[in-house]
Amino acid sequence: MNTLIRSIALAALAATAGLTHAQPPEEKPLPPKVPAEKVGGPPVVSAKGWAVADGKTGKVLWGGNEKDPLPIASTTKIMTAYIVLKLAAEDAKVLDEVLTFSEAADKVVGSSSDLKAGDKVAVRELLYGLLLPSGNDAAHAFAEHFGPRFKSVGKEQDPVASFVAQMNATAKALKMGETNYLDPHGLTRNVASPRDLVTLAFHAMKDPAFAKYVQTRRHKCTVTDKDGNAREVTWNNTNKLLDIEGYEGIKTGTTTAAGACLVSCGTLNGDRLIVVALGSTSSDNRYTDSRNLYRWAWAERAKK
Repeated sequence: MNTLIRSIALAALAATAGLTHAQPPEEKPLPPKVPAEKVGGPPVVSAKGWAVADGKTGKVLWGGNEKDPLPIASTTKIMTAYIVLKLAAEDAKVLDEVLTFSEAADKVVGSSSDLKAGDKVAVRELLYGLLLPSGNDAAHAFAEHFGPRFKSVGKEQDPVASFVAQMNATAKALKMGETNYLDPHGLTRNVASPRDLVTLAFHAMKDPAFAKYVQTRRHKCTVTDKDGNAREVTWNNTNKLLDIEGYEGIKTGTTTAAGACLVSCGTLNGDRLIVVALGSTSSDNRYTDSRNLYRWAWAERAKK
């Protein structure tokens, strides 16, 4: 009897001390092997979706998940600028209009043109603030300024909502069927497919003014504050591809939901391509993904 009691006590003590033998965890089966690597074909990229297109025709040549609507972050601003420049194409005086920054524009978070409430700046200058440093504040300011001109597009009366309605109407007119805009800057979940962004980039780059803006690496301009004082601001382009000869823009974008995005255009030996990479795993990888796609596509086209 004493032996039984002693055994029970020792067992209890061992359990208390964590000395009992736990059952080994059940091993998970190994995943099946994927097919062997293919020799040739497009490079492996980190992007969730991508497309390569002929820059002279806009035709998509190759892609991966190119039809999937994906978050697009600040590549949204391609459409924002496209709409402003379409107005300017109809009336050149649009570029000379002076825009006054509102409190609402000043409070928009994220990448910024660093303008403040009450600052006055010409539309032609603020386009640099939109497209180079990727000013979310500039996108909001443009939507406020030009939104009232598009109230006939929908029932929205708020200027920003009217501008966004025009963005969606323009996307529809361009047959961008996998695109939906909720804001003018990309902070919320604007979506588009890689092939839709090819379409937009192709049409936008037909405008020499747009092409000039997105190729500019640095721009300085003078703005006037609410007290009438002038100051100089400097905007640097976020697109690191512009540090390499042959690349011509177009727009970066980064949010948590979208990952790192890049819509770009490049020419080698007269062969112009548009490349879209959405959802790359890091800022650096969007450039690596894009450059690998360019090199492979140029090599493939050189064979023909």
